[in-house]
Formats: sequence, structure tokens, C-alpha cells
Amino acid sequence: MNDAVRVGRVDEIPEGTWKVVTVGDHEVVVVHAEGGFWAIDDACPHRGGPLSKGFLEGRNLYCPLHGWPFDITTGEMPGSPDLCVARFPVTVSGDEVFVGPRPVGQG
Repeated sequence: MNDAVRVGRVDEIPEGTWKVVTVGDHEVVVVHAEGGFWAIDDACPHRGGPLSKGFLEGRNLYCPLHGWPFDITTGEMPGSPDLCVARFPVTVSGDEVFVGPRPVGQG
């Protein structure tokens, strides 16, 4: 699994929930939704609000400070793709969930 970080077991993150983990220098929220596992940076780019303290609706995780939504599958704010959070690769191996150490598109 290269240098991916084990973040837990599949049953520790039930569908519709999430878990915050540290991956390298990043606080990352690992979300189990939309039939899979997704990982995005936990800090909203607007005011740094912790997305993990917001709420999930469909594939959007909403910032608790101003309600900005971020698509967990892309990291983008719907309708404003320039506003985004880093997305991290997720791998499920057996019953273990791993997150890649670098955001998608970086090294």
C-alpha cells in the first residue's frame, strides 16, 4: 500500500458517517457515503472551518461556519470548481481503510 496510512476498519466508519484522521501534515475527514469511502481536507478554504463539524447531505459535506458545500468525491464546491479542498486517495483492503499520504494530483 505504498506509504498509505491505515485509518481504521470499514465497520468503524458506518455509511453516512465520517472520521477525522491525521495524514502527514493534514487533518483529513474520511467519509463513508455514496457507496464508498472518500477523503478530503478537513479545513474549509474560506475561513478554515472544520468540515467534520458540519453535516453531510448526499455527496456534499457542509462547512459549519457558513454552510459552504464540498463534494466529497471531487473536493470541489458545486458550481464553483475553483473553490475546493484537497482530495486524498482512499483504498479499502479487506476490512481496512487506508488514505494516501498526499493529495490527489500531488506527487
